[in-house]
Amino acid sequence: MPVQATIMKFGGTSVEDANAFRNVAAIIRSEVAARPVVVVSAIAGFTNALLASVQQAIEGDSRGATRSLIPDLDRHLTIARELLSLESRVAFEEAVASARREIRQLHKIIAAHPMTHPPLQDEILAGGELLSSHLLTTLLRESGVAARWVDARGLIKTDDNYGCAAPLPETSTATRTELTPLIEAGEIPVVGGFIASTLKGATTTLGRGGSDYSAAIIGAALDAREIQIWTDVTGVLTADPRIVANARTIPVLSYQEAAELAYFGAKVLHPKTIQPAIEKNIPVRVCNSRAPAEAGTLIVSESAAAPQTVKAIAHKTGITTVQVTSARMLGAYGFLRALFEVFDRHRVAIDVVTTSEVSVSLSLDNAAALPEVIPELQELGAVEIEENRAIISVVGEGLRHTPGIAARVFSTISTVNVAMISFGSSSVNLTFMVDEARVREAITDLHRVCFETDNEQGLAMNQPTEVTA
Repeated sequence: MPVQATIMKFGGTSVEDANAFRNVAAIIRSEVAARPVVVVSAIAGFTNALLASVQQAIEGDSRGATRSLIPDLDRHLTIARELLSLESRVAFEEAVASARREIRQLHKIIAAHPMTHPPLQDEILAGGELLSSHLLTTLLRESGVAARWVDARGLIKTDDNYGCAAPLPETSTATRTELTPLIEAGEIPVVGGFIASTLKGATTTLGRGGSDYSAAIIGAALDAREIQIWTDVTGVLTADPRIVANARTIPVLSYQEAAELAYFGAKVLHPKTIQPAIEKNIPVRVCNSRAPAEAGTLIVSESAAAPQTVKAIAHKTGITTVQVTSARMLGAYGFLRALFEVFDRHRVAIDVVTTSEVSVSLSLDNAAALPEVIPELQELGAVEIEENRAIISVVGEGLRHTPGIAARVFSTISTVNVAMISFGSSSVNLTFMVDEARVREAITDLHRVCFETDNEQGLAMNQPTEVTA
């Protein structure tokens, strides 16, 4: 019987400094019997710095672009000086120096030929995960753990959509071929998340936050026992703790609930993480690397509906809405297809869609391509744009079949103007749009009624949930 691995993914805040690296190493040592495969992000903030450096190079300042990375590269050296032996530290310092030289050359090429930047940007961004995974591997080996560094580009094979590449079927075989012998030999593979390569070997990345996705892809390929996402909060919370200070950990979520929360703004999971787990029915556990003894959130195929129905409230800000109005919609066919083909041609992702007899409203998370999209939409009808909007998503198993739940939600925020209500297309999700300036007020009020109220109605909406999977 093949050995089942446990995937342990650690995010950037879990490896932000020497103490964080020490903590991660201790967590991994405690889980050696679970046959871990470790996936690690770049240290906190480094990917943003790398991305900003690419933009600086595109603007022609290659020297300034490379210089801008000195503080973050020095952070790696500081961590190594505190954690590693002299011999290991010298080797890692050479790895950092080599990365600096490679990035400098790439900055020069981008500055001279800005149009070539997408593949070169991925080469530069990969440096964050390559350095952090090398550093963690060395630390583990010096701690007595049989860790083995593995280049993720040999595991995850993708198309050439640089910046947001999609995995190819060849990934499963490549991952099993590379990792299974190591796991069976009792070694612990350490892999940089977020990065991959094309079949021809060119470096690609999976999109921002893609280390979660890497962990899920590798877990699915290995038929893992469990995929663990280690972050800086205890599991998935009932709301964003930056808005609701007393947000609570949700013990259990279904795949569908977790997918909706991830897509609509819950920061602890990348939206694509859940799909590979669903396909192989692998549990996903969200853990706190700063409090490893706490249970976190378990995500499984099914979970019981909470007596209060609502399990969490997610939100996304910075949303733009587009409304297209045309009498041609009335009783016609093909209009929606033509509308969506416009967005498809410009590779613009749509979040929420609502329709009436003569208009369609859509929400966009990224409106960068709108200047090119609007003229084509105007050929279909009158176009109205609203910026600075926010999506709020109320999530819980059984929402669609709970009488009065929508009335309770909207009566709670009766002073906030609501638009683009979507309810019924998903059995676990009620989504609507508000002005961005009112999102904090709306979420605070909803959380108070759903999870904090002690009166009879509040208690009816606030009971613990149980696992049925």
